[in-house]
Amino acid sequence: MPELVIKPAQAQEADIIAALVNRAYRGESSRAGWTTEADLLDGKRTTPKEVLSLLARDDIQILTGWVASQLRVTLCAEWHAAQQTVHLGMIAVEPTAQNRGYGKTVILAAEQWAVEHWQVRASQMAVVSLRQALIAFYQRLGYQPTGEVRPFPYQPEMWQAKVENMQLITLQKPLGLS
Repeated sequence: MPELVIKPAQAQEADIIAALVNRAYRGESSRAGWTTEADLLDGKRTTPKEVLSLLARDDIQILTGWVASQLRVTLCAEWHAAQQTVHLGMIAVEPTAQNRGYGKTVILAAEQWAVEHWQVRASQMAVVSLRQALIAFYQRLGYQPTGEVRPFPYQPEMWQAKVENMQLITLQKPLGLS
C-alpha cells in the first residue's frame, strides 16, 4: 500500500479540502465510511471560502494527507496560546479510504506539529456526543472527556440537524512538556 504523505495545506487546495470534508461528514457519500454524520445532519460541514479564511490565520495549521496524488485526509489544528492547547477539528478521511490508519496518522502528526511549533501541553477536540464509535476511537488515542458539554452550534445556512438536542463534548489529551 502506498505511503500517506502529510503536508501543510495550500490555498489552491481549498476546493478539494472542502469537498473531502463534506464527503466525509455529510450526505450519502459519507455512508461509505464509519464516521458519517448523515443520520444526524444535512447540509455542508464547510466551504472553500471558510477553508481559505482558516488558511490565512497565523493560529491555524491545516494538514493534508496524500496517497500518490490523491487527497485522502485533512485536519485543522487551531492554537489556543493562553491555554497552551491545540484544538483539532475538521478531521476528515475519504470515506472509501477509512480503516487504513490515515485518521490516526494525521492526528498524531498534528499533535507532534503543535508541540514542535506552538509548544502546546494538550490537544483538545469537540465531538458530537451521539457519535459513540468516534469517541471510542479518540479514547484509544489517549483522549478523555473533560466534562465540558455545550450545545451543538446552530448554523441553518450551512447545516440542518436531523435530531434534537445534540451536544458537543470536549475530549483532551496531554502532550509535550508536563
